[in-house]
Amino acid sequence: MRLPAARQNRPSGISSFPVAESQANAREQALLDKRTRMLKIHQRMGLITAVPLLATVISSAGAGGKSTSTSSRDLHAALGGVTAGLYFTTAYFAIRAPKITGTQTRGPTRVHKALAWIHGPGMILTPILGELAFDEKSKGEKVHGIASAHGPVAIVTAGAFGAALLSVSVKF
Repeated sequence: MRLPAARQNRPSGISSFPVAESQANAREQALLDKRTRMLKIHQRMGLITAVPLLATVISSAGAGGKSTSTSSRDLHAALGGVTAGLYFTTAYFAIRAPKITGTQTRGPTRVHKALAWIHGPGMILTPILGELAFDEKSKGEKVHGIASAHGPVAIVTAGAFGAALLSVSVKF
């Protein structure tokens, strides 16, 4: 007896999946391995980035105000620069990780990605505003205009980054 064409490629006893769908695909496995590797690096770099980010936030207490020294502003600026560099390296690994078609983002990962839309632009804007504020302060001027938004933007950015980190670290 001859089997219908749709069943000819199936091993005996299995009627659910054609052989082509049940065998390993080296290209797809390599893509999945690369994605996994890049997202693990993203995860580690995110944790590493949290350290200078926290130090930058702590050092901000001595960077503004009337009685601040240039060394405390320099320290804050240097820590901010390190944080920005690490952040952009971290983001690179998430953005450039290969996408797997047909997968849906759910749960904590969905929250994490939503928060990236807040801390991502904040990590671009905060150093720019910080540089403007640094220049104004260094000239002996009071921080004014758009540069005065540096502190609030930095707080929102750090909060969103921390929440994004917690969203994938704490089970809910």
